[in-house]
Amino acid sequence: MSTNQDPNRKHVSRRTVMQQGALGAAGVIASGGLNARGVAAAAQDKPALTPEQLLAQQKATRDAAAHAKAKKGQTKSVIQIFLWGGMSHNDAWDPKPGTGYDYLGEFDKFIPTNVKGIQVSSLFPNLAKQADKYSLIRSMTHGNNGHETAAYLMQTGHKPGGRLAYPSVGAIFAYFKKEQYKGLLPPYIVMLKAAGRFSEEGFLGPAYKPFATGGDPNAARFEVQGIVNRGINDARQRARRELVDKINLLGYGIADAPEMAAAESAKEKAYGLILGKGREVFNLENEPKELRDRYGRNTFGQECLAARRMVEAGVPYVTISFPGGWDTHSNHFTTMKRQCPMLDQGLATLFSDLGDRGLLDSTVVWCTGEFGRTPKVDWEPPWNGGRGHFGKVFTVMVAGGGFKGGRIVGSSDEKGENVKERPVYPADLLGSIYLLAGIDANAKLPHPLGLDARVLDTENEGMKSAGLLEEIM
Repeated sequence: MSTNQDPNRKHVSRRTVMQQGALGAAGVIASGGLNARGVAAAAQDKPALTPEQLLAQQKATRDAAAHAKAKKGQTKSVIQIFLWGGMSHNDAWDPKPGTGYDYLGEFDKFIPTNVKGIQVSSLFPNLAKQADKYSLIRSMTHGNNGHETAAYLMQTGHKPGGRLAYPSVGAIFAYFKKEQYKGLLPPYIVMLKAAGRFSEEGFLGPAYKPFATGGDPNAARFEVQGIVNRGINDARQRARRELVDKINLLGYGIADAPEMAAAESAKEKAYGLILGKGREVFNLENEPKELRDRYGRNTFGQECLAARRMVEAGVPYVTISFPGGWDTHSNHFTTMKRQCPMLDQGLATLFSDLGDRGLLDSTVVWCTGEFGRTPKVDWEPPWNGGRGHFGKVFTVMVAGGGFKGGRIVGSSDEKGENVKERPVYPADLLGSIYLLAGIDANAKLPHPLGLDARVLDTENEGMKSAGLLEEIM
């Protein structure tokens, strides 16, 4: 085969070919130029599509539909609830009645929601009443069963193991919203601590590092690292500032230097955060007692309340790392019975509170772990009723910010072991959030080695994508 190419011919990617093919076929059918029977007849004359070609065609069609439907920029803020360790999908939001004790264990009760046809586990009675506000993606998949690598996939949408760590979705928001967001609080906040490299700033640099609050919002005083500290009241903070200002007078001769001006600006913002309105965001005592009770008087419930206050203050991205692991190789049923009621109460109240305040339309809330758990229970020692890691298929809950509620995307098979319909990959989920936030998923990022790094780049990384979530836009 000749390798000579026309130098004037432009390279056309496989992505472009599939997009044009999908849009062209849709346009011909819509205009009456070719009916469905004609399409079928024409298809008989052509070789069948390979699975990869079919997936690419479906992706192109869904992506085009999503871009047509989405109100780009509707999402102003995101609250991510990360269930570190991976919560069981079958025991929560993708129930499989009738699969027997080896699969169900003691969780064999499921309840209807306020949306006809959608059931969830009886462990989630409050969320069952809010199903019209969220949608469930029951066909999330990446096939990775390692904690860190799976979390990296879910937090970045990129293939693990590259030369440099890519920035997490929160860092991407901090980077692209830096011109719009002028608040005193950091643009990317994590409660209560950052969850390793997969939630970090990656190669974007420390300016986009998540601010980890530390402390406990359920304590008598939410002590936020560097902002609300034990034993240091406002009067003492102001006295410290006056002393620093007096010392700074000694260096007035270089005050006009650009470096000094930048440092002064950063200092003023820090003081505004510590002594001004920024600090008040973390004061949950300003909330009615009844509302705090509704969220739940536990760390997770009060984290949800604090996240709502941050969104009200305009913070672009907030991550809540659930204060308890879901890595239930053993003690699975005991752990679920202890933690699910807290997740149910706090998350359901967050949905209703955001809705009551008119914030849900502009705030995406998404909740998942890095993967699910094995559908079949491991009854043998040493696990004695545990579930292992499972990245083949699991469930993600999404709500608000332009995502419709009361919908199911995709499905798993009868036992929850494989994707049955409409796979959703990490880049599909994150790309959909970026689209609603007005962030170009194809935009270039400032890579320290000068490489062509983009927000998402499944094609060049050999990653799968089945298309954006147009079904719920």
